[in-house]
Amino acid sequence: MIFDILNKPLAWYIAGPLIGLMVPLLYVIGNKAFGISSSFRHACATVLPKSIPYFNYDWKEKGGWNLKFALGILLGGILAQFTIPDNYHIDLATSTIQTLKGYGITDFSGFVPKELFTWNNVLTLQGISFMIIGGIMIGFGTRYASGCTAGHGITGMANLQKASLIATVSFFAGGMITTYFIIPFIIN
Repeated sequence: MIFDILNKPLAWYIAGPLIGLMVPLLYVIGNKAFGISSSFRHACATVLPKSIPYFNYDWKEKGGWNLKFALGILLGGILAQFTIPDNYHIDLATSTIQTLKGYGITDFSGFVPKELFTWNNVLTLQGISFMIIGGIMIGFGTRYASGCTAGHGITGMANLQKASLIATVSFFAGGMITTYFIIPFIIN
């Protein structure tokens, strides 16, 4: 019974409120803000020389809990890799499948299209575009916006911060532009 529940994604009406409850829970438990992008700065501060001013701060006080949270995400992903059955698939809408087939994506087994996200694809134009350039753009955007989608879209919006509203609208606009204009151009 428990394994049947674990083998299916939580419905949005259960997962959404659970994510939303993280914001007040973190504030009540430890006066912490939910977000993940600052973990990279904290990780760099642990190993880079203190002569770089951006990393010269007490990372244990500011980010010790956040690094543990990020480690938990990493370990959860590794655990999922070894425990999710090979025949697991995500249910996609028929219209989504048809659109992806139009882009030449036909393998819908697993979490991401294997035609795009494999080690063999890293050094192709698509791989460089998606993984390397996309990763750099995400990192730059996260620092430029002073936070990630989790920090702005969940914590900042819950706190009614104007900057988070602007950032969240920008994230969604960027996602729509990428989905409807950039990806079709790169794939075709």
